[in-house]
Amino acid sequence: MKQKEKVFIELIKEYEGLIFKASTIYTNNKQDQKDLFQEIVYQLWKSFDSFKNQAKISTWMYRVAMNTAITQLKRSKKSPTSESFEKVVFEQMETYDAAFEENLKKVYEQINQLNTLEKGLMLLLLEGKSYQEISEVSGLSITNVGTRINRVKSKLKSKLVK
Repeated sequence: MKQKEKVFIELIKEYEGLIFKASTIYTNNKQDQKDLFQEIVYQLWKSFDSFKNQAKISTWMYRVAMNTAITQLKRSKKSPTSESFEKVVFEQMETYDAAFEENLKKVYEQINQLNTLEKGLMLLLLEGKSYQEISEVSGLSITNVGTRINRVKSKLKSKLVK
């Protein structure tokens, strides 16, 4: 195995959670999630040589993952639903609290009703990314990222606090 392949495989193993989350939030069922996961890995491999270390590797991977997910979503012309997402998430969890599960379900139902860009912003925010990193991934200015995230938070809060 070539050195490049070894480095790539290690990178995928290290960041598979990132790819899993990106592929899960933009799909309707487990099979679509698996297909999108594979497509993201394929797109990362195709563009691996073009990564120039001008950004963090995770930022580059998020950008490729989100662009791939959005492209797949446009191709399939499907609207993601929250039901399958919860099934996938809860299958991954060994134990969980019923109240926590219900609250998480409500949050993801609302996130899944957001537009594609808003979903991506919330995914990155929930991952703990800074506005600077979100700006690098999304191509939006830091100010625009902050404004959009605050609007999304307000929108989600108004729907969740009814």
